[in-house]
Amino acid sequence: MRVLITGKNGQLGWELVNRAPASVNLTAFSSTELDITEQQSIQNAMTRVRPDVVINTAAYTAVDKAETDSDKAYEVNAQGAINLAQACKIANVRLLHVSTDFVFDGTKHSPYLTTDTPNPLGVYGASKLAGEIGVQSQLPDSVIVRTAWVYSTHGNNFVKTMLRLMQEKAQLGVVSDQIGTPTYAAGLADWLWAVCQNDSVSGLYHWTDAGVASWYDFAVAIQELAQEKGLLKKMIPILPIYAEQYPTPAKRPPYSVIDKTSAEQDSGVQTTHWRKQLSIMLDELAKP
Repeated sequence: MRVLITGKNGQLGWELVNRAPASVNLTAFSSTELDITEQQSIQNAMTRVRPDVVINTAAYTAVDKAETDSDKAYEVNAQGAINLAQACKIANVRLLHVSTDFVFDGTKHSPYLTTDTPNPLGVYGASKLAGEIGVQSQLPDSVIVRTAWVYSTHGNNFVKTMLRLMQEKAQLGVVSDQIGTPTYAAGLADWLWAVCQNDSVSGLYHWTDAGVASWYDFAVAIQELAQEKGLLKKMIPILPIYAEQYPTPAKRPPYSVIDKTSAEQDSGVQTTHWRKQLSIMLDELAKP
């Protein structure tokens, strides 16, 4: 099976490359090597690779910056996804596309189902939703997976930011009234590879690790586990704060837990609790 991956330098793209099955003939492109906003760039890559499957992890993910840079966010997250879908449709290629929990407004109090009506709060979520709609209209048999709170040993993310701040600061305040589920990118990569090798899977899915946490809970767990593993020399006070005490240009959904039932059933892959996944990731970071 020949697989083409976009966005190889992102957290998920990097994990997909690292965890690719031996049976896969993989070609991965960075955003500079394959610009999904340019149809010619896509066509060149498709001609060169002749893929059976395309996995699109390329995205404009600067949530706050998107509020003032909406044209670029839509260019990548909406038109770029549509460009890929059109190219895949012409070449009869399967597309796996990654989206986000930010398509929801977070006003629900139980896990979001794939059938729930999206209502994004900001430009990032709206641009990703436009990409979903475009992909589904071009390729009804595509796979779209929404995820949330992604982190990895690679790239910039909440876990690595917390580790740095815990070394630098005397204490930290972390938002406690935004609820969701952390997602280790390696686990999402494994799910995507399972789906990649199962032609019968198509449609809209949700995938994160198992369990529920606030950003505060996540930070507390990061500190506890990191100290156990020798990544931190000292413990500092971590204080719960309200989101309104830490204003950001883009409004975040207060509740981002998403239901993974169909994703587990159709792929045969079970979610792992977020704290266990965090421990695995920190073990990787602690390796000499």
